[in-house]
Amino acid sequence: MTEVEQVTIPGQSLWREGLLRLRANRFALICGCVVSLIATFCFLSPVLPIADYAVQNRDLGPTPPSLDHWLGTDTLGRDLLSRILFGGQISFKVGFVATFTALLIGVTYGMVSGFIGGALDRFMMRFIDILYPLPFTIFVILLLSIVEERSMTLIYIAIGAVEWLSMARIIRGEVLSLKKNAFIEAAQSLGQSNFKILLKHIFPNLLGTIIVYTTLTIPSVMLLESFISFLGLGVQPPMTSWGDLIKNGADFMEEYPWMLIGPAVFFSVTLFSLNFFGDALRDALDPRSED
Repeated sequence: MTEVEQVTIPGQSLWREGLLRLRANRFALICGCVVSLIATFCFLSPVLPIADYAVQNRDLGPTPPSLDHWLGTDTLGRDLLSRILFGGQISFKVGFVATFTALLIGVTYGMVSGFIGGALDRFMMRFIDILYPLPFTIFVILLLSIVEERSMTLIYIAIGAVEWLSMARIIRGEVLSLKKNAFIEAAQSLGQSNFKILLKHIFPNLLGTIIVYTTLTIPSVMLLESFISFLGLGVQPPMTSWGDLIKNGADFMEEYPWMLIGPAVFFSVTLFSLNFFGDALRDALDPRSED
C-alpha cells in the first residue's frame, strides 16, 4: 500500500490578500502617506517653530508669502500657515468624531435590522426610506443657526446624525448575507444569545466593510463641515477650520489671493487623497475585484 504524502499549500487570508493588493497600488499608498503627513503636521502645530494661530499684528496687516511667514498673513496680521494647520486640527477632528458617531448609529441599526428580520426589519427600513430623501444638510444648517452657542460637540452630533443612513443600509445587506452561513446556524444551535452572536460572529466579519466605509465617509463629513463653516455656522473665532479659512480667503481673493490659495490647496489635496485611498482600500478588500 502506497502512502500518499499530503502537501499543504499555505493559503492567504482575505486581509492579507487585501493588503497585498493595496501595496501594489503605489499611488494609493502615496495618498495615504500625504494624508498622514498633513494630519501629523496639523496636530503637532503647537510644538512646531511657527507663530501662534491667534496672535494678531494689525500693524502688519495682510502680507504675501515670505521667509518670516511662508504662506503670508491674513487681514489681522496672523500667520496663515499656523492658522491652516490649526484649522486642519478642527477639520480632522470633525471628520473623525462625526464619522464615528455615524458609524455607531449606522452599524448598530443595520446589524439589528438585518439579523432580527421580519416585521422589525421592514419597519426599520421603511423608516430609513422616509428619512433618505429629506434635505438633512438644510436641517443641520437650521439647527446650527437656531442654537445660540455652537459648541464643537453640537457640530459633531449634528453632522454625524445625518451620515448614518447609507451605512445602515450597507450593514443590513451584509448581515442578511452573513446570517445564512453555517457558523451562524451552529452558534444558534448551541444556544448563544442574539447579542453574543452579533458581537462575536457577525461584527468581526463586518470590519472590512466598516473600515472601507469609514475612509469614504471622513472626506464627505469634512466637506459638509467646511460648507457649514463657509456659511459662517461652524466654528467661531478665534478658532477656525479649513472651510472658515476658505470663506475668509474668498472674501479677499482679488486683493490677497494667497489667503484663498493656501487653505484651498491643503483642503483639496486632503480630500482627494482620502477619497482615492478609500476607493483603493475598497477595491483591495473586495474579493470580487480580482481580475
